[in-house]
Amino acid sequence: MTDFGERSLIHRGKKFDIEMVRYQTAGGRTIEREMVRHPGAVCILPILEEKGVAPRVVFIRNRRFTLGRELLELPAGTLEAGEDPAVCAGRELIEETGYRAATIIPLGSFFTTPGMTDERMHAFAATGLTHVGQRLEEDERIRVELAPGAGAMALIDRGELQDAKSMVTLVLGQRKGLLGSP
Repeated sequence: MTDFGERSLIHRGKKFDIEMVRYQTAGGRTIEREMVRHPGAVCILPILEEKGVAPRVVFIRNRRFTLGRELLELPAGTLEAGEDPAVCAGRELIEETGYRAATIIPLGSFFTTPGMTDERMHAFAATGLTHVGQRLEEDERIRVELAPGAGAMALIDRGELQDAKSMVTLVLGQRKGLLGSP
């Protein structure tokens, strides 16, 4: 048994696996905990710039079966095996919003919920958007929604944006000066 424990597969899923991890506490007691083994994901901050209109953020309304309702989110998706996160960001942007980006800008990465999963989320901004049409997967029910870039952070303050990955990605974009002045 290593410091990080012994792992055994409980369930192999379509997008992630569940493992049982056995490890020893500092006091020598053996503990068992379940964890989600995740290949990683991306979250994209798409900024739509059109002549004569202030920059807007392309959000999605995504029906989440886990919550039984729609959530306002930024587009996101799971990495395929061996896939470069920037390539995944471009693919997911088209699938979920129908926009192709001329430029994908890395904003940083973070762990989504390290108490239960090893999922690392890679955040990107997307600019130079061209509409090419959505390519939704069979189980996706997603609607595109535009919001003024300068007011996007207010969606968090008003409680309209409650999705953590979207909130973190917006903050990263704001810190890089991509959303404009509020």
